[in-house]
Amino acid sequence: MSALKKIISIAAFLGAAVAAAQFAAAQTVAYPVRPVHVVLPFPPGGSVDTVARLVMPRVSESLGQQFIIENRSGASGNIGTEYVARAAPDGYTLMVNTIPFVANSHLYAKLPFDPLTDFVPISLLASSPSVLVVHPSLPARSVRELLELARSKPGVLNFATAGPGTNPHIAGELFNYLGKVKTVAIHYKGGGPALLSTVAGERRGFVSGVSEATPFAASGKLRALGITSLARSPAFPDIPTIAESGLPGYEFVTWHGLLAPRGTSGAIVALLNDSVKRTMAMPEQVKLFRQIGQDIVASTPEEFAAHLKKESAKWGRVIKEQGMRAE
Repeated sequence: MSALKKIISIAAFLGAAVAAAQFAAAQTVAYPVRPVHVVLPFPPGGSVDTVARLVMPRVSESLGQQFIIENRSGASGNIGTEYVARAAPDGYTLMVNTIPFVANSHLYAKLPFDPLTDFVPISLLASSPSVLVVHPSLPARSVRELLELARSKPGVLNFATAGPGTNPHIAGELFNYLGKVKTVAIHYKGGGPALLSTVAGERRGFVSGVSEATPFAASGKLRALGITSLARSPAFPDIPTIAESGLPGYEFVTWHGLLAPRGTSGAIVALLNDSVKRTMAMPEQVKLFRQIGQDIVASTPEEFAAHLKKESAKWGRVIKEQGMRAE
């Protein structure tokens, strides 16, 4: 190739690269020009709702546009998730979801979406342990006593869940599996109703997000028996872990992530990821999340994608071992 042709070729390549960069930049600058809808596939009052309402107003401030939260609950998160999967991939419909997002593909015989291929991960926002709480009327003041009671009355004790395959259901079945006991899951339409049913004494136990359950425990309306992580929560150091107080090896850590429909522009995903990272690095956000027992993650899209694959495999094994099904 002659020197002139080489120069022309290089110039063409650079011109294309500049054009591509300008196109991406234009996309970034042009977004968002109207309100963004953030779908939560669970009712108000649960951990997804709590985290989303802490994060999204800050992202809204950062990008100068409204981020409107919508609770579209039903079918253990599947209704809201399907809605987002079918939405236009223009960045104006997003979703905050948690473990059922990947667990439901193992729990239901058929879903109208694939969690690993029909969505674009934006950022793993935060993670946190949950807490096992029981109604004060239950004669168990520790995990060990609860296990003994459950073994003496197989199939009699029950626990509330936010629906089949939701975090409380999976955490409760993991308790059954490792403890070799049989407590019965009673499903509600969301974490808020499930928690309130336990407070009212309709159900005897519940595994809840720490920020939602600990105020009831502090007031004596519930009794906190154990944190679900392997290490104690710095926010609630007086609550022992389930693993240390009667059930070695027990670990259940929930997470909350931001996603978009498949096909969403990489420039929009990068902009949203950057906004999440900047807003969650603010000292006041760090302090607030620490107070409610949440650990800020603010991952890259790639890290979140890898996390989803790992979680799908992990909970798929538990669901299969316990014979959990939902229709």
